[in-house]
Amino acid sequence: MSSAAPQLPAGSEAASDAARAAFAELRTRMGRAIIGQQAVIEHLLIALLADGNVLLEGLPGVAKTRAVKSLASALEADFRRIQFTPDLLPTDVIGSEVYHQAGGEAAFRFEKGPIFGNLILVDEINRAPAKVQSALLEAMEERQVTVAGTSHALPPLFTVMATQNPIEQEGTYPLPEAQLDRFLLHLRVGYPSETEEKAVLQLVRGEEAQPAAPAGEPIPQQAIFDARVSLRHMHVAEAIDDYVVALVCATRRAADYDAELGRWIEVGASPRASIGLGRASRARAWLAGRDHVEPDDVRAVAAAVLRHRLVLSYEANADRVTPDDVLARLLTLVAVA
Repeated sequence: MSSAAPQLPAGSEAASDAARAAFAELRTRMGRAIIGQQAVIEHLLIALLADGNVLLEGLPGVAKTRAVKSLASALEADFRRIQFTPDLLPTDVIGSEVYHQAGGEAAFRFEKGPIFGNLILVDEINRAPAKVQSALLEAMEERQVTVAGTSHALPPLFTVMATQNPIEQEGTYPLPEAQLDRFLLHLRVGYPSETEEKAVLQLVRGEEAQPAAPAGEPIPQQAIFDARVSLRHMHVAEAIDDYVVALVCATRRAADYDAELGRWIEVGASPRASIGLGRASRARAWLAGRDHVEPDDVRAVAAAVLRHRLVLSYEANADRVTPDDVLARLLTLVAVA
């Protein structure tokens, strides 16, 4: 086992408690606006806390966009929405050099695109061609964009939350693995239950009759940064690190655990998956009010972290096996050390 947990910097305990209260309030506000998607709410908070990007996949009308907008409305944040379309250009996203002439002087000046915000909702990310999708790569990974040889830093609080429709393929451009790997989490947003859908119906009718008043003061960005400090100092036992690595490595040598799994997985997850799984597990533990990570935290976020990082074989597709099926079986086969 690892040594004692690292200590928070002096004076950080109070900031951590305030940040925990702020995230609890954030969860409550989102829960009022989104019905039947509690797992989605939790994973969005995990991504925000872990400083990662999110891909939300689901049919139209299941509250993907509403979930992101409800998060943004509760935060002290600059929210930007970019609707991806086939005719979109990279400069429409990141900005461009514009020629200005005034007072007898002329110069090129960088005009920032909509990517320069805090929470970026990219609607239907697979609607835009590869050049536009790749324009997000540097922003999502390096937190900067480069135009005309000059790099421009993005805000300290920066998260891309993208949506895509899983069934409509006409006129779409599937995301390549390099792009998918930049997302910390890949969330599947499904239908609500009948009871939940009735509550949604009543909620929307109530909003139409009387628009909701602001829930309170926006939650400051500093609360997010304070929470991230706590996350960096959270205790993680060596057995948890071993479990994370074992799960990720099992996707690369699945045949060692199960011959059928070995036929189904063509390409396993990269070391970036181990980093993401460890970070998301710590975020879930922190949101649960604990100062240490448990195996259940790892298992709870494993599918969201790994499902988009697996490439399945033709045999798996022929057998109608999904990444979630593969991961569910791996979780039963890989034990905690």
